[in-house]
Amino acid sequence: MFGEHILRPETQDMAVFVDGVENIVEAQQKVAACYLEDGSVEDACPPLKALLHIMANGHYEGKDVHAPEIRALFTRDALLASDWYQERLKTKQDRDIRLWERHIAYLDTFVHRTSHQDLAERLDIQERLAGARTKLERVRSTAYLQSLSGTIGADPLRPVSQ
Repeated sequence: MFGEHILRPETQDMAVFVDGVENIVEAQQKVAACYLEDGSVEDACPPLKALLHIMANGHYEGKDVHAPEIRALFTRDALLASDWYQERLKTKQDRDIRLWERHIAYLDTFVHRTSHQDLAERLDIQERLAGARTKLERVRSTAYLQSLSGTIGADPLRPVSQ
């Protein structure tokens, strides 16, 4: 268990408090350095990438945390305009295209089975197939890609489950 002196830093003398802060900074530096060493920093969004470099080395592209260019990375507009984010949106669109292509293939197979003709008519599979084709064309469009802006998109590193 932690004693009262640990749980209430305001009661510590300045030297103990400074030592604690230095320990925290050192731990953060080590963790950030691991992201740089294993290359996973390249998968981080731009503001996090900059922050990890600054935590590990004190700078990112020659700038420290106080530089206006670094601080600007943390705005919504900068993140939405980043290549990192645009890749997420394109990944989402590509996955949605593949999903609708699978739907169409399934419906097309179903509607062409002679053993399923009565059921296909009763369920209006031809109409559903037409709707799926319309949806696929919409998902393929630039307008659809633009409509994804503001969403989380899709992680290009995460495999798609079938």
